[in-house]
Amino acid sequence: MSNAAPATLTLPRILGPIRPRPRWREARLLAVVAVTILVGSVSLALAQRAPDAPPGGLEPAEPFHLAVYVGVLLLAHVAQVLAGRRTDQVLLPAVGLLGGISLLLMERLPQNLVIQTIGKTDLGLADVQLVWLVLSIGLATTLAIVVRSDRWLRMYKYTWAATGVALLLLTFVLGTEINGQRLTLSFGPVSGQPSELLKVILVVFLAGYLSENRSLLVEQSTRVGPISLPPVPYLAPMVAMWAIALGIVVVQRDLGAALLFFAVFLLLLYTATGRAGYVVLGLILFILGAFVMYQVVDHVRTRVDIWLDPFADPSGAGYQVVQSLYAFARGGLIGTGLGAGLPLVSGRLPIPAIQTDFPLAALGEELGLVGIMAILGIYLVVIERGLRIGAAARDDFRALLASGLALVVGVQAFIIAAGNLKLIPLTGITLPFISYGGSSLLVNGIVVGLLLALSDKGVEPPPPPRQPGRLARLARRGGG
Repeated sequence: MSNAAPATLTLPRILGPIRPRPRWREARLLAVVAVTILVGSVSLALAQRAPDAPPGGLEPAEPFHLAVYVGVLLLAHVAQVLAGRRTDQVLLPAVGLLGGISLLLMERLPQNLVIQTIGKTDLGLADVQLVWLVLSIGLATTLAIVVRSDRWLRMYKYTWAATGVALLLLTFVLGTEINGQRLTLSFGPVSGQPSELLKVILVVFLAGYLSENRSLLVEQSTRVGPISLPPVPYLAPMVAMWAIALGIVVVQRDLGAALLFFAVFLLLLYTATGRAGYVVLGLILFILGAFVMYQVVDHVRTRVDIWLDPFADPSGAGYQVVQSLYAFARGGLIGTGLGAGLPLVSGRLPIPAIQTDFPLAALGEELGLVGIMAILGIYLVVIERGLRIGAAARDDFRALLASGLALVVGVQAFIIAAGNLKLIPLTGITLPFISYGGSSLLVNGIVVGLLLALSDKGVEPPPPPRQPGRLARLARRGGG
């Protein structure tokens, strides 16, 4: 018998030695995800079958899409097994299920909502969404395997902040205005929304800034009457964040991004300091700024007025919100069934921009309250895993970075869900991992990849030495 050490695969030095390590929990959860998507696809195919069509077998709606997507999730799992890193085993299945729901929704909607021409091939809505989902999962897996150190984020936080401000200014100047909002940058055939990437850059900067100044923000304060403020030199980043949030509202007319950035800022500030007074001060500033914007900016006033009473103009300004509420009402408790809802109005879907702004309303009609609660529950799983990663981090920067990335997903999902349900004014941001959109899916892939990388527990300790059995001890004592 040889006592040689087990063989080790070695990649370039940056990756170090690789020892494959099974991930049974992830494998079991991915199997559940695959079965769930398969059942949904079969259900969609049955709903789309013509009433006079001959009875057929139970086949998926789009077998090719299903095979490619499940295959990509399997490859992502195998890649992490071969990499041997001790990373979280719940994030990938949770995100994979959200992406599968997105793919089923895009297959259910009319394919001519989005047409992308590549060479001589025209790709419809579901085809394009599948491409972005594959790229997003691939990006997340690559980051999870390759990123071994956070130094490149920690050391250059001000460079990242400057990059984010430059992207914002570039959008202000060169952005394309769509539906009254200047959100998109286009470079030839490629276009995207820099605000999606800016949310990650914001979290990186805040994690670095707050981790460096945490003790000062916690222990020192300046009293202004009954209000306790941070030391005056450290007020600058707060005021800058407040100004950036309101600047986004004024120039880009993007209520969703402004609310997302400021909410994540306040939550991270509270996470770092535990001082509720800072959050109260931030909320007061935001409310005052929002009131001023309501009085000055027509776009903000319109959004708020629609939120307060969409039925004042149900066929005009309030049309989207009214139809969204009708969709939730038609869905009821268990929904109409995937593919059996969304009755056409004059040959069109009842809700404009349903694939980007109102996917939750579409799912609410066809999956019902039960389905919506399940989807929101998956988002809670993603948030819980991210906060768990932050709680287990070995220093403040990694803890705040992981917590901030998880909060970005959670706050964004809450904002778009609340807007669809008329709990807050409607905003223009996307539902993470479900809404159509390349920049959104890619950036959320970066978020998941960084969370997986941050969750690495390091090299697994060797097993304890085996104790010799009774026969071996007797043999050593008696010689046989």
